[in-house]
Amino acid sequence: MDESRPIFVQIAEQIENDIIGGSLPEESQVPSTNEFAAFHRINPATAGKGVNLLVDDGVLYKKRGIGMFVATGARERLVAKRRDQFQNEYVKPLVTEAGKLGISESQLVEMIRREGTE
Repeated sequence: MDESRPIFVQIAEQIENDIIGGSLPEESQVPSTNEFAAFHRINPATAGKGVNLLVDDGVLYKKRGIGMFVATGARERLVAKRRDQFQNEYVKPLVTEAGKLGISESQLVEMIRREGTE
């Protein structure tokens, strides 16, 4: 756990990563808040807050008396959300800085290609 960020946000991101990575496929059951709490040694209410973030986003849904499950289409929605975040947090600042330094689009593409092969 990263102490600089709220634990419930990290719980939600862990579940998102498991969905994106395929270890939690659509319609599969998610560990309970008590299981998350025991594993991370946190309060169950904190784990529940992280799970509820994903319920509010439509990534998870509750089957009464059974538990939480991954919603159909959750992976695609999460990938689209993360791609948007990637563009806003990394690509836009990269392009802006490249422009300030006089790096052309073709030079920037070549730099990225070189980094990808190393």
